[in-house]
Amino acid sequence: MNDVTSAASAASMPALDAAASAPVAVQAASAVSTAPELGFAHFISQTDAVGQGLFGILVVMSIISWGLIVTRGVALYLRQKRSRAFLDFFWNATSLEAVQQEIQTHGVQEPFAHLTAHAMNAQAHHARYGAAKLEEAGSAQDFLTRTIKKVLDEETMRMESGLTVLATIGATAPFVGLFGTVWGVYHALLAIGATGSGSLDKVAGPVGEALIMTGVGLAVAIPAVMAYNWLTRSNRVWGARLDAFAFELFTFLSTGHSMKSGEAAKGAAVVSLNTQTRN
Repeated sequence: MNDVTSAASAASMPALDAAASAPVAVQAASAVSTAPELGFAHFISQTDAVGQGLFGILVVMSIISWGLIVTRGVALYLRQKRSRAFLDFFWNATSLEAVQQEIQTHGVQEPFAHLTAHAMNAQAHHARYGAAKLEEAGSAQDFLTRTIKKVLDEETMRMESGLTVLATIGATAPFVGLFGTVWGVYHALLAIGATGSGSLDKVAGPVGEALIMTGVGLAVAIPAVMAYNWLTRSNRVWGARLDAFAFELFTFLSTGHSMKSGEAAKGAAVVSLNTQTRN
Protein backbone atom coordinates (compact mmCIF):
# COMPACT_ATOMS: atom_id res chain seq x y z
CA MET A 1 0.00 0.00 0.00
CA ASN A 2 2.84 2.37 0.88
CA ASP A 3 4.48 1.54 -2.41
CA VAL A 4 1.33 2.49 -4.31
CA THR A 5 1.06 5.79 -2.42
CA SER A 6 4.71 6.61 -3.09
CA ALA A 7 4.28 5.88 -6.77
CA ALA A 8 1.21 8.11 -6.96
CA SER A 9 3.05 10.92 -5.21
CA ALA A 10 5.99 10.58 -7.52
CA ALA A 11 3.69 10.69 -10.55
CA SER A 12 1.93 13.81 -9.32
CA MET A 13 5.16 15.79 -8.77
CA PRO A 14 5.76 16.69 -12.44
CA ALA A 15 2.17 17.80 -12.75
CA LEU A 16 2.52 20.06 -9.71
CA ASP A 17 5.79 21.49 -11.03
CA ALA A 18 4.16 22.22 -14.40
CA ALA A 19 1.17 23.85 -12.69
CA ALA A 20 3.46 25.95 -10.54
CA SER A 21 5.59 27.08 -13.50
CA ALA A 22 2.60 27.89 -15.69
CA PRO A 23 1.70 31.19 -13.91
CA VAL A 24 5.34 32.28 -14.10
CA ALA A 25 5.42 31.67 -17.86
CA VAL A 26 2.12 33.47 -18.30
CA GLN A 27 3.37 36.44 -16.30
CA ALA A 28 6.59 36.58 -18.31
CA ALA A 29 4.69 36.44 -21.59
CA SER A 30 2.31 39.12 -20.34
CA ALA A 31 5.22 41.35 -19.33
CA VAL A 32 6.80 40.95 -22.75
CA SER A 33 3.56 41.72 -24.55
CA THR A 34 2.81 44.78 -22.44
CA ALA A 35 6.35 46.19 -22.64
CA PRO A 36 6.29 49.49 -24.57
CA GLU A 37 7.91 49.60 -28.00
CA LEU A 38 10.28 52.54 -27.72
CA GLY A 39 10.28 53.45 -31.38
CA PHE A 40 9.96 56.67 -33.37
CA ALA A 41 6.15 56.58 -33.43
CA HIS A 42 6.02 55.89 -29.69
CA PHE A 43 8.01 58.99 -28.79
CA ILE A 44 6.02 61.20 -31.16
CA SER A 45 2.73 59.90 -29.75
CA GLN A 46 3.89 60.79 -26.23
CA THR A 47 4.51 64.47 -27.05
CA ASP A 48 2.04 67.24 -26.32
CA ALA A 49 0.50 69.74 -28.73
CA VAL A 50 3.65 71.90 -28.82
CA GLY A 51 5.94 69.00 -29.66
CA GLN A 52 3.61 67.64 -32.32
CA GLY A 53 3.23 71.13 -33.78
CA LEU A 54 7.00 71.52 -34.04
CA PHE A 55 7.28 68.11 -35.66
CA GLY A 56 4.56 69.05 -38.15
CA ILE A 57 6.40 72.28 -39.01
CA LEU A 58 9.58 70.32 -39.70
CA VAL A 59 7.68 67.87 -41.91
CA VAL A 60 6.17 70.73 -43.94
CA MET A 61 9.58 72.38 -44.28
CA SER A 62 11.05 69.10 -45.49
CA ILE A 63 8.30 68.66 -48.11
CA ILE A 64 8.80 72.20 -49.39
CA SER A 65 12.56 71.79 -49.43
CA TRP A 66 12.55 68.54 -51.39
CA GLY A 67 9.92 69.90 -53.76
CA LEU A 68 12.17 72.85 -54.58
CA ILE A 69 15.24 70.62 -54.84
CA VAL A 70 13.55 68.34 -57.38
CA THR A 71 11.88 71.07 -59.43
CA ARG A 72 14.87 73.40 -59.53
CA GLY A 73 17.25 70.53 -60.19
CA VAL A 74 15.20 69.31 -63.16
CA ALA A 75 14.85 72.88 -64.46
CA LEU A 76 18.61 73.38 -64.18
CA TYR A 77 19.34 70.17 -66.07
CA LEU A 78 16.93 71.05 -68.88
CA ARG A 79 18.22 74.63 -69.07
CA GLN A 80 21.81 73.48 -69.39
CA LYS A 81 20.96 70.88 -72.03
CA ARG A 82 18.92 73.29 -74.14
CA SER A 83 21.48 76.08 -73.75
CA ARG A 84 24.28 73.88 -75.05
CA ALA A 85 22.15 72.89 -78.04
CA PHE A 86 21.24 76.50 -78.85
CA LEU A 87 24.80 77.80 -78.51
CA ASP A 88 26.06 75.05 -80.77
CA PHE A 89 23.45 76.00 -83.36
CA PHE A 90 24.04 79.74 -82.98
CA TRP A 91 27.78 79.69 -83.61
CA ASN A 92 27.39 77.26 -86.49
CA ALA A 93 24.54 79.17 -88.17
CA THR A 94 25.22 80.78 -91.54
CA SER A 95 23.37 84.03 -90.77
CA LEU A 96 21.27 85.88 -88.24
CA GLU A 97 18.23 85.12 -90.38
CA ALA A 98 18.82 81.40 -89.81
CA VAL A 99 19.02 81.98 -86.06
CA GLN A 100 15.83 84.03 -86.11
CA GLN A 101 14.06 81.37 -88.13
CA GLU A 102 15.16 78.72 -85.64
CA ILE A 103 13.82 80.76 -82.74
CA GLN A 104 10.52 81.37 -84.50
CA THR A 105 10.18 77.68 -85.32
CA HIS A 106 11.06 76.14 -81.96
CA GLY A 107 10.40 79.05 -79.64
CA VAL A 108 12.41 80.29 -76.68
CA GLN A 109 13.14 77.57 -74.12
CA GLU A 110 16.31 78.74 -72.36
CA PRO A 111 18.15 81.96 -71.41
CA PHE A 112 20.49 82.23 -74.41
CA ALA A 113 17.68 82.00 -76.95
CA HIS A 114 15.63 84.42 -74.86
CA LEU A 115 18.46 86.94 -74.87
CA THR A 116 19.10 86.50 -78.59
CA ALA A 117 15.43 86.89 -79.53
CA HIS A 118 14.98 90.10 -77.52
CA ALA A 119 18.26 91.59 -78.75
CA MET A 120 17.44 90.91 -82.40
CA ASN A 121 13.90 92.22 -81.99
CA ALA A 122 15.22 95.38 -80.29
CA GLN A 123 17.68 96.02 -83.10
CA ALA A 124 15.02 95.50 -85.78
CA HIS A 125 12.47 97.64 -83.90
CA HIS A 126 14.87 100.57 -83.47
CA ALA A 127 15.97 100.37 -87.09
CA ARG A 128 12.35 100.46 -88.24
CA TYR A 129 10.77 103.00 -85.89
CA GLY A 130 13.70 104.83 -84.29
CA ALA A 131 13.32 106.53 -80.91
CA ALA A 132 9.56 106.94 -80.98
CA LYS A 133 9.13 106.62 -77.20
CA LEU A 134 11.10 107.57 -74.12
CA GLU A 135 12.18 103.97 -73.44
CA GLU A 136 13.65 103.88 -76.95
CA ALA A 137 15.62 107.12 -76.57
CA GLY A 138 19.23 107.21 -77.63
CA SER A 139 21.13 105.47 -80.35
CA ALA A 140 20.54 101.93 -81.57
CA GLN A 141 23.42 100.69 -79.41
CA ASP A 142 21.95 102.39 -76.34
CA PHE A 143 18.59 100.76 -76.90
CA LEU A 144 20.23 97.39 -77.55
CA THR A 145 22.31 97.70 -74.38
CA ARG A 146 19.25 98.46 -72.26
CA THR A 147 17.38 95.54 -73.75
CA ILE A 148 20.24 93.11 -73.07
CA LYS A 149 20.62 94.34 -69.50
CA LYS A 150 16.88 93.95 -68.90
CA VAL A 151 16.90 90.37 -70.18
CA LEU A 152 19.97 89.54 -68.09
CA ASP A 153 18.20 90.81 -64.98
CA GLU A 154 15.09 88.79 -65.81
CA GLU A 155 17.06 85.60 -66.31
CA THR A 156 19.02 86.14 -63.10
CA MET A 157 15.79 86.52 -61.16
CA ARG A 158 14.36 83.41 -62.81
CA MET A 159 17.43 81.32 -62.01
CA GLU A 160 17.42 82.47 -58.37
CA SER A 161 13.73 81.73 -57.88
CA GLY A 162 13.15 79.48 -54.86
CA LEU A 163 16.69 79.79 -53.50
CA THR A 164 15.60 82.18 -50.76
CA VAL A 165 13.14 79.59 -49.46
CA LEU A 166 15.85 76.92 -49.43
CA ALA A 167 18.23 79.22 -47.59
CA THR A 168 15.53 80.07 -45.03
CA ILE A 169 14.72 76.42 -44.40
CA GLY A 170 18.39 75.49 -44.09
CA ALA A 171 18.97 78.28 -41.60
CA THR A 172 15.87 77.87 -39.43
CA ALA A 173 15.22 74.11 -39.36
CA PRO A 174 18.00 73.36 -36.81
CA PHE A 175 16.57 75.98 -34.46
CA VAL A 176 13.05 74.58 -34.78
CA GLY A 177 14.50 71.18 -33.88
CA LEU A 178 16.42 72.78 -31.02
CA PHE A 179 13.19 74.25 -29.69
CA GLY A 180 11.75 70.73 -29.69
CA THR A 181 14.86 69.51 -27.89
CA VAL A 182 14.47 72.11 -25.15
CA TRP A 183 10.79 71.23 -24.84
CA GLY A 184 11.61 67.53 -24.40
CA VAL A 185 14.23 68.28 -21.73
CA TYR A 186 11.67 70.46 -19.96
CA HIS A 187 9.26 67.50 -19.87
CA ALA A 188 12.01 65.28 -18.47
CA LEU A 189 12.68 67.75 -15.66
CA LEU A 190 8.97 67.90 -14.88
CA ALA A 191 8.83 64.09 -14.65
CA ILE A 192 11.83 64.02 -12.29
CA GLY A 193 10.35 66.76 -10.13
CA ALA A 194 6.93 65.11 -9.93
CA THR A 195 8.21 61.66 -8.97
CA GLY A 196 11.44 62.54 -7.21
CA SER A 197 13.17 59.87 -9.23
CA GLY A 198 15.36 60.09 -12.31
CA SER A 199 14.87 56.48 -13.33
CA LEU A 200 14.93 55.56 -17.01
CA ASP A 201 11.22 54.79 -17.22
CA LYS A 202 10.43 58.35 -16.09
CA VAL A 203 12.69 60.27 -18.45
CA ALA A 204 12.98 57.93 -21.44
CA GLY A 205 9.97 59.45 -23.22
CA PRO A 206 10.90 63.15 -22.90
CA VAL A 207 14.58 62.52 -23.63
CA GLY A 208 13.69 60.43 -26.67
CA GLU A 209 11.41 63.23 -27.86
CA ALA A 210 14.26 65.73 -27.47
CA LEU A 211 16.73 63.61 -29.43
CA ILE A 212 14.22 62.95 -32.21
CA MET A 213 13.51 66.67 -32.62
CA THR A 214 17.23 67.36 -32.90
CA GLY A 215 17.68 64.66 -35.53
CA VAL A 216 14.66 65.73 -37.57
CA GLY A 217 15.81 69.36 -37.56
CA LEU A 218 19.22 68.36 -38.91
CA ALA A 219 17.66 66.00 -41.47
CA VAL A 220 15.61 68.89 -42.84
CA ALA A 221 18.39 71.49 -42.79
CA ILE A 222 21.31 69.55 -44.28
CA PRO A 223 19.72 68.72 -47.71
CA ALA A 224 18.39 72.28 -47.99
CA VAL A 225 21.81 73.83 -47.36
CA MET A 226 23.58 71.45 -49.74
CA ALA A 227 21.00 72.04 -52.49
CA TYR A 228 21.22 75.81 -51.99
CA ASN A 229 25.00 75.78 -52.40
CA TRP A 230 24.78 73.52 -55.45
CA LEU A 231 22.10 75.59 -57.20
CA THR A 232 23.81 78.88 -56.32
CA ARG A 233 27.10 77.76 -57.80
CA SER A 234 25.45 76.37 -60.94
CA ASN A 235 23.49 79.58 -61.45
CA ARG A 236 26.64 81.64 -60.94
CA VAL A 237 28.52 79.62 -63.56
CA TRP A 238 25.74 79.83 -66.13
CA GLY A 239 25.14 83.48 -65.31
CA ALA A 240 28.77 84.21 -66.13
CA ARG A 241 28.42 82.33 -69.41
CA LEU A 242 25.29 84.29 -70.21
CA ASP A 243 27.12 87.57 -69.53
CA ALA A 244 29.95 86.52 -71.83
CA PHE A 245 27.46 85.57 -74.53
CA ALA A 246 25.74 88.94 -74.10
CA PHE A 247 29.02 90.71 -74.96
CA GLU A 248 29.46 88.46 -77.99
CA LEU A 249 25.88 89.06 -79.13
CA PHE A 250 26.10 92.82 -78.61
CA THR A 251 29.26 93.04 -80.67
CA PHE A 252 27.89 90.84 -83.42
CA LEU A 253 24.64 92.80 -83.71
CA SER A 254 26.40 96.16 -83.50
CA THR A 255 29.20 95.54 -85.97
CA GLY A 256 28.06 92.53 -87.93
CA HIS A 257 31.22 90.63 -86.95
CA SER A 258 31.85 88.29 -84.04
CA MET A 259 34.44 89.12 -81.44
CA LYS A 260 36.63 86.37 -82.82
CA SER A 261 37.13 88.37 -86.01
CA GLY A 262 38.69 91.46 -84.47
CA GLU A 263 40.10 92.52 -81.15
CA ALA A 264 39.48 96.21 -81.89
CA ALA A 265 35.75 95.67 -82.29
CA LYS A 266 35.81 93.57 -79.15
CA GLY A 267 37.39 96.29 -77.03
CA ALA A 268 35.08 99.00 -78.30
CA ALA A 269 31.93 96.94 -77.75
CA VAL A 270 32.90 95.77 -74.29
CA VAL A 271 33.79 99.26 -73.13
CA SER A 272 30.55 100.66 -74.57
CA LEU A 273 28.36 97.98 -72.97
CA ASN A 274 30.11 98.29 -69.60
CA THR A 275 29.69 102.06 -69.64
CA GLN A 276 26.01 101.89 -70.51
CA THR A 277 25.29 99.15 -67.96
CA ARG A 278 26.98 101.03 -65.12
CA ASN A 279 25.08 104.19 -66.00
